[in-house]
Amino acid sequence: MNNINKLLGIKYPVIQGGMANIATAELASSVSNAGGLGLIGAGGNDVNWVRDQIHKIRKLTDKPFGVNIMLMSPHASDIAQMLIEENVKVVTTGAGNPVPYMEAWKKANMIVIPVIPSVKLAMRVEKAGADAIIAEGMEAGGHIGKLTTMAMIPQIADAVNIPVIAAGGIADKRGVLASFALGAKGVQIGTVLLATKECPIHENYKKLVVDATDTDTIITGPEKAPVRVIKNQMAVSYVNLIKSGASFEELENLTLGSLKKAVYEGNIENGSFMAGQISGLVKEIRTVKEVLDDMFLEVDKYKDSLHVL
Repeated sequence: MNNINKLLGIKYPVIQGGMANIATAELASSVSNAGGLGLIGAGGNDVNWVRDQIHKIRKLTDKPFGVNIMLMSPHASDIAQMLIEENVKVVTTGAGNPVPYMEAWKKANMIVIPVIPSVKLAMRVEKAGADAIIAEGMEAGGHIGKLTTMAMIPQIADAVNIPVIAAGGIADKRGVLASFALGAKGVQIGTVLLATKECPIHENYKKLVVDATDTDTIITGPEKAPVRVIKNQMAVSYVNLIKSGASFEELENLTLGSLKKAVYEGNIENGSFMAGQISGLVKEIRTVKEVLDDMFLEVDKYKDSLHVL
């Protein structure tokens, strides 16, 4: 646990997920101020938007923060260079291969933590100089891989020598302790932070997470890029279109702008409400500080109560 704290200069070994259109300076600064590592999620936004968010977060916190780059974005290269110019200390990456950018980032003394879905990619980014990795299981919300957190974490922990940060299906002390038992040195959380007062999403979105049961998420998206969301009219229609052999254009037309409809408008029928399977465990709206304190305070005492042999 202390490896991640020391590496990132934070109180708790927890990173906030870089959720597109959600992980703004507002949410990220709240996480950093509460003792974790807040992330600005670049998503599909351009370099100027990300730069503006960096300037904003520096006015909101004096604690460490980072930026998450979605590598499939057409703006990824520009953002990667801008982070060096802005002297951002931590970068996480997802939805692509970060290796082409890593030499420049390491020359700039940045801490590089890729999000990865497999042992093979974990070993590849370690060789390229990654400082740690975030291994995200398919329980997570948003874009997901093929492996579950419980199966993947110990295999990756055995395969690499850098710290592993577990993600996917973590919302309380039990998830944290399970991650440590599997070989992780820290955790990344997203879904549980949706249900916080500081999270800048529509109240309808927060209510869907709080009201969700264990079976209320569904996987949409093409086979090569699956996405986990809370089940609604749009998600069910998407799955049915795939089963009927619909074209890529038909699927794109259905989902165009759906994440923004969820985040900004709270459109219950047509929004894409990305959230993980752990939604069923999230029962109330809290502050970010309450979430983090509850996950990490007195962890050792809680561990004893499990009677682990």
